[in-house]
Amino acid sequence: MRSGWIAAAAALLLTTSAAVAQAPSAIVEDVGDAAAGVELMDYVSPGKVIRLGPSGTLVLGYLKSCWRETISGGTVTIGTEQSEVEDGKAERTKVACDAARMQLTAELASKSGAMVFREAPRQAKARPRPQFTLHGLSPLVELRKGTVVIERVDKPGEGYDLAHDKLPLVRGAFYDFAQDNKALAPGGLYRATAGSVQVLFQIDSKAQSGRTPAAGRLLRLQPAG
Repeated sequence: MRSGWIAAAAALLLTTSAAVAQAPSAIVEDVGDAAAGVELMDYVSPGKVIRLGPSGTLVLGYLKSCWRETISGGTVTIGTEQSEVEDGKAERTKVACDAARMQLTAELASKSGAMVFREAPRQAKARPRPQFTLHGLSPLVELRKGTVVIERVDKPGEGYDLAHDKLPLVRGAFYDFAQDNKALAPGGLYRATAGSVQVLFQIDSKAQSGRTPAAGRLLRLQPAG
Protein backbone atom coordinates (compact mmCIF):
# COMPACT_ATOMS: atom_id res chain seq x y z
CA MET A 1 0.00 0.00 0.00
CA ARG A 2 2.78 2.39 0.96
CA SER A 3 4.68 1.72 -2.26
CA GLY A 4 1.52 2.51 -4.20
CA TRP A 5 1.18 5.91 -2.53
CA ILE A 6 4.88 6.63 -3.16
CA ALA A 7 4.46 5.76 -6.85
CA ALA A 8 1.38 7.97 -7.10
CA ALA A 9 3.20 10.86 -5.42
CA ALA A 10 6.17 10.43 -7.74
CA ALA A 11 3.90 10.45 -10.78
CA LEU A 12 2.23 13.66 -9.60
CA LEU A 13 5.63 15.27 -9.03
CA LEU A 14 6.76 14.33 -12.52
CA THR A 15 3.54 15.68 -14.00
CA THR A 16 3.95 18.93 -12.07
CA SER A 17 7.59 19.28 -13.11
CA ALA A 18 6.69 18.66 -16.76
CA ALA A 19 3.91 21.24 -16.58
CA VAL A 20 6.27 23.86 -15.17
CA ALA A 21 9.00 23.03 -17.70
CA GLN A 22 6.65 23.39 -20.66
CA ALA A 23 4.94 26.54 -19.42
CA PRO A 24 5.66 29.87 -21.13
CA SER A 25 7.31 32.47 -18.95
CA ALA A 26 5.80 35.67 -20.36
CA ILE A 27 3.02 37.10 -22.50
CA VAL A 28 3.38 39.87 -25.08
CA GLU A 29 1.21 42.78 -23.96
CA ASP A 30 2.25 45.12 -26.76
CA VAL A 31 4.72 45.19 -29.64
CA GLY A 32 5.66 48.13 -31.81
CA ASP A 33 7.87 46.39 -34.36
CA ALA A 34 6.28 44.39 -37.18
CA ALA A 35 9.57 42.61 -37.84
CA ALA A 36 10.03 41.43 -34.24
CA GLY A 37 8.58 37.99 -34.93
CA VAL A 38 6.02 38.14 -32.11
CA GLU A 39 2.51 39.51 -31.93
CA LEU A 40 0.11 40.84 -29.33
CA MET A 41 -0.88 38.15 -26.77
CA ASP A 42 1.76 35.66 -27.90
CA TYR A 43 3.20 33.45 -25.17
CA VAL A 44 7.00 33.33 -25.13
CA SER A 45 9.25 30.77 -23.45
CA PRO A 46 12.77 30.97 -21.99
CA GLY A 47 15.47 31.12 -24.63
CA LYS A 48 13.41 32.81 -27.32
CA VAL A 49 15.25 35.69 -28.98
CA ILE A 50 13.38 38.78 -30.19
CA ARG A 51 15.20 41.38 -32.25
CA LEU A 52 13.79 44.90 -32.18
CA GLY A 53 14.67 47.66 -34.59
CA PRO A 54 16.20 50.91 -33.26
CA SER A 55 12.73 52.37 -32.68
CA GLY A 56 10.99 49.08 -31.89
CA THR A 57 9.19 48.57 -28.58
CA LEU A 58 8.00 45.54 -26.67
CA VAL A 59 5.95 45.10 -23.50
CA LEU A 60 6.19 41.76 -21.71
CA GLY A 61 4.30 40.47 -18.69
CA TYR A 62 6.25 37.77 -16.83
CA LEU A 63 3.90 35.18 -15.35
CA LYS A 64 6.08 33.91 -12.51
CA SER A 65 8.03 36.93 -11.32
CA CYS A 66 5.26 39.46 -12.14
CA TRP A 67 7.75 41.82 -13.78
CA ARG A 68 6.23 44.00 -16.49
CA GLU A 69 8.94 45.04 -18.91
CA THR A 70 8.83 47.90 -21.39
CA ILE A 71 11.73 47.37 -23.79
CA SER A 72 13.02 49.81 -26.39
CA GLY A 73 15.30 48.54 -29.18
CA GLY A 74 18.00 45.90 -29.01
CA THR A 75 18.01 42.12 -28.80
CA VAL A 76 15.77 40.53 -26.20
CA THR A 77 16.35 37.04 -24.83
CA ILE A 78 13.42 35.68 -22.85
CA GLY A 79 14.28 34.35 -19.40
CA THR A 80 12.38 32.57 -16.68
CA GLU A 81 11.69 35.66 -14.59
CA GLN A 82 13.00 38.56 -16.68
CA SER A 83 14.61 39.31 -20.05
CA GLU A 84 18.20 39.91 -21.03
CA VAL A 85 18.43 42.98 -23.25
CA GLU A 86 21.45 43.86 -25.39
CA ASP A 87 21.85 47.23 -27.15
CA GLY A 88 18.47 48.34 -25.85
CA LYS A 89 16.74 49.69 -22.77
CA ALA A 90 14.41 47.87 -20.37
CA GLU A 91 12.18 49.44 -17.74
CA ARG A 92 10.73 47.01 -15.21
CA THR A 93 7.73 47.44 -12.94
CA LYS A 94 6.49 44.90 -10.41
CA VAL A 95 2.77 44.25 -10.78
CA ALA A 96 0.30 42.32 -8.64
CA CYS A 97 -0.26 38.88 -10.15
CA ASP A 98 -0.87 35.26 -9.27
CA ALA A 99 -0.29 34.01 -12.80
CA ALA A 100 2.13 31.25 -11.77
CA ARG A 101 -0.57 29.46 -9.76
CA MET A 102 -3.15 30.14 -12.47
CA GLN A 103 -0.81 28.66 -15.05
CA LEU A 104 -0.01 25.54 -13.01
CA THR A 105 -3.72 25.00 -12.33
CA ALA A 106 -4.43 25.08 -16.08
CA GLU A 107 -1.54 22.73 -16.88
CA LEU A 108 -2.50 20.12 -14.30
CA ALA A 109 -6.21 20.29 -15.06
CA SER A 110 -5.54 19.66 -18.75
CA LYS A 111 -3.41 16.58 -18.02
CA SER A 112 -6.05 14.76 -16.00
CA GLY A 113 -9.61 14.34 -17.19
CA ALA A 114 -10.52 13.41 -13.62
CA MET A 115 -9.09 16.63 -12.22
CA VAL A 116 -12.27 18.67 -12.07
CA PHE A 117 -12.53 21.43 -9.49
CA ARG A 118 -15.84 21.94 -7.75
CA GLU A 119 -17.10 24.25 -5.05
CA ALA A 120 -17.56 22.86 -1.56
CA PRO A 121 -20.87 21.10 -0.73
CA ARG A 122 -23.72 23.51 -0.10
CA GLN A 123 -24.07 22.46 3.50
CA ALA A 124 -20.50 23.51 4.22
CA LYS A 125 -20.37 26.94 5.84
CA ALA A 126 -16.72 27.63 5.11
CA ARG A 127 -15.93 29.69 2.03
CA PRO A 128 -14.27 27.45 -0.61
CA ARG A 129 -10.57 28.13 -1.04
CA PRO A 130 -9.71 29.66 -4.43
CA GLN A 131 -6.90 28.18 -6.48
CA PHE A 132 -5.57 31.57 -7.52
CA THR A 133 -6.35 35.29 -7.45
CA LEU A 134 -6.90 37.73 -10.30
CA HIS A 135 -5.67 41.25 -9.66
CA GLY A 136 -7.85 42.95 -12.26
CA LEU A 137 -11.63 43.34 -12.26
CA SER A 138 -11.77 42.86 -16.04
CA PRO A 139 -10.34 39.41 -16.82
CA LEU A 140 -8.51 38.61 -20.03
CA VAL A 141 -9.94 35.18 -20.81
CA GLU A 142 -8.21 32.75 -23.15
CA LEU A 143 -10.97 31.39 -25.34
CA ARG A 144 -9.52 29.34 -28.19
CA LYS A 145 -12.61 27.18 -28.76
CA GLY A 146 -15.93 26.24 -27.23
CA THR A 147 -17.41 28.16 -24.32
CA VAL A 148 -16.10 29.34 -20.97
CA VAL A 149 -18.75 29.87 -18.29
CA ILE A 150 -17.94 32.17 -15.38
CA GLU A 151 -20.27 32.09 -12.36
CA ARG A 152 -20.05 33.83 -9.02
CA VAL A 153 -19.96 31.31 -6.17
CA ASP A 154 -20.17 33.41 -3.00
CA LYS A 155 -23.13 35.45 -4.23
CA PRO A 156 -25.22 33.56 -6.82
CA GLY A 157 -26.85 35.41 -9.69
CA GLU A 158 -23.88 36.81 -11.61
CA GLY A 159 -22.69 34.82 -14.59
CA TYR A 160 -21.20 35.04 -18.07
CA ASP A 161 -21.35 32.59 -21.00
CA LEU A 162 -18.36 33.31 -23.22
CA ALA A 163 -18.74 31.53 -26.56
CA HIS A 164 -15.77 31.55 -28.92
CA ASP A 165 -17.87 32.10 -32.03
CA LYS A 166 -20.04 34.91 -30.62
CA LEU A 167 -17.57 37.39 -29.15
CA PRO A 168 -15.02 39.89 -30.46
CA LEU A 169 -11.69 38.28 -29.64
CA VAL A 170 -8.15 39.66 -29.46
CA ARG A 171 -6.00 37.64 -31.91
CA GLY A 172 -8.98 35.31 -32.27
CA ALA A 173 -8.22 33.70 -28.91
CA PHE A 174 -8.71 36.15 -26.02
CA TYR A 175 -11.85 37.81 -24.73
CA ASP A 176 -11.13 41.05 -22.86
CA PHE A 177 -13.80 42.11 -20.37
CA ALA A 178 -12.31 45.60 -20.54
CA GLN A 179 -13.18 46.08 -24.21
CA ASP A 180 -16.89 45.76 -23.30
CA ASN A 181 -16.52 47.84 -20.12
CA LYS A 182 -17.39 44.81 -17.99
CA ALA A 183 -16.00 44.00 -14.56
CA LEU A 184 -16.30 41.34 -11.89
CA ALA A 185 -16.84 42.21 -8.23
CA PRO A 186 -13.91 43.14 -5.93
CA GLY A 187 -13.37 40.31 -3.47
CA GLY A 188 -15.78 38.03 -5.35
CA LEU A 189 -15.30 34.27 -5.62
CA TYR A 190 -15.91 32.78 -9.08
CA ARG A 191 -15.93 29.43 -10.84
CA ALA A 192 -14.82 29.18 -14.47
CA THR A 193 -15.81 26.11 -16.49
CA ALA A 194 -14.66 24.89 -19.89
CA GLY A 195 -15.95 21.44 -20.72
CA SER A 196 -15.01 19.09 -17.87
CA VAL A 197 -12.43 21.47 -16.42
CA GLN A 198 -13.34 23.87 -13.63
CA VAL A 199 -11.22 26.30 -11.67
CA LEU A 200 -12.08 28.41 -8.66
CA PHE A 201 -10.62 31.90 -8.40
CA GLN A 202 -11.13 35.08 -6.47
CA ILE A 203 -10.85 38.74 -7.40
CA ASP A 204 -8.51 40.81 -5.25
CA SER A 205 -10.45 43.29 -3.12
CA LYS A 206 -8.22 46.15 -4.34
CA ALA A 207 -8.33 45.23 -8.03
CA GLN A 208 -9.06 47.89 -10.63
CA SER A 209 -11.21 47.65 -13.75
CA GLY A 210 -10.08 48.25 -17.32
CA ARG A 211 -6.90 47.28 -19.15
CA THR A 212 -4.64 46.65 -16.17
CA PRO A 213 -1.44 44.56 -16.71
CA ALA A 214 -2.22 41.29 -18.48
CA ALA A 215 -0.28 39.07 -16.06
CA GLY A 216 -2.55 40.18 -13.24
CA ARG A 217 -5.87 39.44 -14.96
CA LEU A 218 -5.11 36.57 -17.35
CA LEU A 219 -7.49 33.62 -17.04
CA ARG A 220 -7.03 30.38 -18.91
CA LEU A 221 -8.24 26.86 -18.31
CA GLN A 222 -5.99 25.11 -20.82
CA PRO A 223 -2.23 25.18 -21.45
CA ALA A 224 -0.92 27.89 -23.74
CA GLY A 225 -1.48 26.99 -27.36
